[in-house]
Formats: sequence, C-alpha cells, structure tokens
Amino acid sequence: MPRRPHNTLPLPRGWPRRVRSAAVHAIALARLALTTARGQADSADPGSGRIARLTEEILLIKEEMRIKDVRMAGIPAQRRPHYLPTERLAILELRAGRGWSQAQTAEHMQITPATVAAWTGRLDEDGPGALVQMTVPVNRFPEFVAYIVRSLKILCPVMGKVRIANLLARAGLHLGSTTVARMLVAPSRPRPTDQAVRHRGIRSTAANQIWNVDLTTVPTASGFWVPWVPWALPQRWPFCWWVGIIVDHFSRRIMGVAVFTQNPTSVAVRQMLGRAVRNSGCAPSHLITDQGTQFTDDRFRRWCQRRDIRQRFGAVQKYGSISVVERIMRTMKSEALRRILVPLDRRSFRREVSLFVEWYNGHRPHSALQAATPEEIYLDRLPRCRNPRYEPRRRWPQGSPCAAPAAQVRGKRGQSLALVVTHLASRRHLPIVELRKAA
Repeated sequence: MPRRPHNTLPLPRGWPRRVRSAAVHAIALARLALTTARGQADSADPGSGRIARLTEEILLIKEEMRIKDVRMAGIPAQRRPHYLPTERLAILELRAGRGWSQAQTAEHMQITPATVAAWTGRLDEDGPGALVQMTVPVNRFPEFVAYIVRSLKILCPVMGKVRIANLLARAGLHLGSTTVARMLVAPSRPRPTDQAVRHRGIRSTAANQIWNVDLTTVPTASGFWVPWVPWALPQRWPFCWWVGIIVDHFSRRIMGVAVFTQNPTSVAVRQMLGRAVRNSGCAPSHLITDQGTQFTDDRFRRWCQRRDIRQRFGAVQKYGSISVVERIMRTMKSEALRRILVPLDRRSFRREVSLFVEWYNGHRPHSALQAATPEEIYLDRLPRCRNPRYEPRRRWPQGSPCAAPAAQVRGKRGQSLALVVTHLASRRHLPIVELRKAA
C-alpha cells in the first residue's frame, strides 16, 4: 500500500458541497491577515504599505465595476435606460479626457459606436433637439452659471443642491436650491408624508449652552466584517478606529475630537471633554449623550456635577435622539473619511480628522444656519452669505429679491463669473469655493 506524503491532509467527506463557503472564508481570512500585518507595518513606517493598499483598492473597484457591467450587458440594448442630454455631454467630455476612440467609449458606456458618432456630430447644433440650449428670459441665468454649478458638482460630488446653493451664496452668487436642482437635472425626491415620525426638537439660545457627545467607528478599509467568530465580534484597531466628537448644539461647531484604538473607557471620554472645556474656556450647561457605559458610569456623573453640568440621555436604540452629533458623524464619514484611504497610523489618522474639523467649522456652510459656518455663528461674525452679491442677469430688476439669504447687489448687473476651487491642505475632499469676475 503506498504511503501518503507527510505534508498532505485528507479532504473532509462531502467537501465539494463546502467549496463556495471555503472560498468566502479564505478570502476573509486573507484580508484579516493583511490588515493586521499592515497595521503593524504602518505603525513603524506609515508610508510603506500605501502603494499596496491603493493597488488592492483599484483591483476591488475594477471587480465591482465588472460585476455591474455584466448585469447591464444582460439587458437588451433597446431596453436599457437612455442617457439624458447632460449625461451625453459628460460622456463626450470623459471621452476627450481619457482619449478614447468611438469603440472604446461605446464599450465602456454600454452604447454603440454609431451613437457616439451621432452625439459628436450634434455638439454644435441649436434648437429644441440640441444637446446644449440657451434661452435668455428675464429670470434665466446665463449658461456660465449652470456650468459653474455643474463644475462644482463634478469637483465635489458629495454635495447636494442645498450645499451648493449655500456655498455659492457665501461666494457672492445667490441661487435657490430648486434652481440648482434644475441645473443639475436632478430627479425630484418624494416629499415626506404626514405619517412621518416627528422627533421632539432640542433648542439652545447661545453658544456653550448645550453640547452633544458621541462615539463612532471608522473602518480602516471599506468594512471590517468577517464570517466567523471571534473575529466577527471585536471592533478595534487595526480593523477600525474609534472617534469621539463633541458638538455645540447652538452653532453646530465641533468643539473637540479624539481618536482611540478601541472602545474608550469613561476615563478617556472625560479626558476628551476636559480638553474641550479648557480650549473653549468654559463648560456647557447641559451635556447630551447616549446611554453607553462611558456616560452612565458613576464617576462620569460626579465629573459632570463638579463642573455644574446637567447630563441628559438620548432614547435607547432610537435613531435621531442625538441627531445633531449623529448627522455630523455621517458628514465626517461620507465627505471626508470615505473619500481617502484611512491611515493605519494613529498620528496620520488624527491629522486627517483634524483637517476635517478645521474645514467643517470654518468653510462648510450649514443648512440649519442659513448658509453660515459654525465658526461664524459661534464667534458671532457676519456670515459671508450676507455680503453684497453678484448679479449675472443683466435685465434683473434692481429692487427684486434674490434667493435667500437676501443681499444687496455688488457692482453692476450682468457680470460674468469664474469658479475658483482650492483645497484645504491639498485634500481634494475639503474644497474651498470662491467666485471671481471673469476677464
């Protein structure tokens, strides 16, 4: 009887039925091992594994796009959704930027080369069937205004119509959110019904009156799920960071942040709050938190009593009970941390969070503050959106109101404008928008 080699293992009975599960577990195990190894390597040298992580991210994105393309290719060409006129122009601009041929453009965008040729031949047409149309009624903005709006949306895709309107108002161009939506050709959203759940609002009348505090996790990759225990249970570095945020309810200003490698203790949360109190020069009158163990601890309660802080809890397992800080956490993740490769080095990650806080407080308009920034409200400054505005419409009546917030006209009407977008610390996801007179 032949002897079995010493370096082989017998396969379990019925192993073909477990091949698919084994493949999923093997991929998850490989990712778990790579994340742990990179966490240790980046602690010693933060830049050593960045190229490898970027390469892996590109390959995963390509696989995701391949799956979506296969699904679209399975639909007959006649039944696929048609591109809107603005989308056709965007495709032709993308073709010019990428240097694609007609065949390459058709292959990537799931259309035919003849369609690409037809769109290219109609670029300079006028009339109802043209790709780009211009009319000049009294209340119609010049075409360059729509171009500015679309360019801002391309540069900052996470912005919605209200954010774009607020940013342009701060730069001197007042547009309504519905006007921005028409320029973006955005689909209308369903209005909330009367049966929507209404939450009791919390009002504050001055800065440092009410602070909101909460904790959240930020995965170091697109997620930290694995299909088996015990690794499916813990949430800690190097698979994710814990971030604590303190927000002033009146101004929506972020008063302080802290980064932790694991779920912080009550001591760590008190230290975070203590730094925020020292930096602001005063303690809040009220503190709103959830009912996590860090905030229900007796020592935390005594800490608040010594500083004459009244603690208030949000509802258990109820979304929106601490909605202000939860919304800011969502903004931090969607507009900043999900736009970058989250560092595994603590100092680098803290730097990214600090830059977001600086941009959020000083440059991002807040819809609840009527296009003002948290810093302007907290420091009682005149918001930039209240400064004199540009009026690009030549025939717009001088005394007619503009889109909110109301402002006087700056200079003459009919001025041409150019969009200028800079970025805080060269971070593409932290834009600073300005408008200048076109030459």
